[in-house]
Amino acid sequence: MHTTAPILAAGEIHVATIQIAGQAPYHLILLPDHPKDEVTHQAATEWAATVGGDLPTRPEQALLFAHQREQFDLDWYWSNTLHESGPDYAWYQNFYDGSQDYYYRGYELRARAVRRLPI
Repeated sequence: MHTTAPILAAGEIHVATIQIAGQAPYHLILLPDHPKDEVTHQAATEWAATVGGDLPTRPEQALLFAHQREQFDLDWYWSNTLHESGPDYAWYQNFYDGSQDYYYRGYELRARAVRRLPI
């Protein structure tokens, strides 16, 4: 796949070009802002939309841990992925040790946003 580099706003980081079988390829871009404090999953989701992004998916978070770990505090960050057991739980990424787990959405964790630019 040949693509041109995306145009980035100040502070944005192009993380990867993603091609998943059966889906349209896209650029994954890490946005620079983040909430000052830890927030609930709902608040994190709403905040991400206000900065023109979305919380990363679980696979995207694993990619961010592998290639952009220095952009994160050594803490837990919400993903946009709800847990299969029900809508009251969502997955998170631990940027200290790379583990992923799920927690009650009312709990307060950190948040970062990404944007996906279709190719």
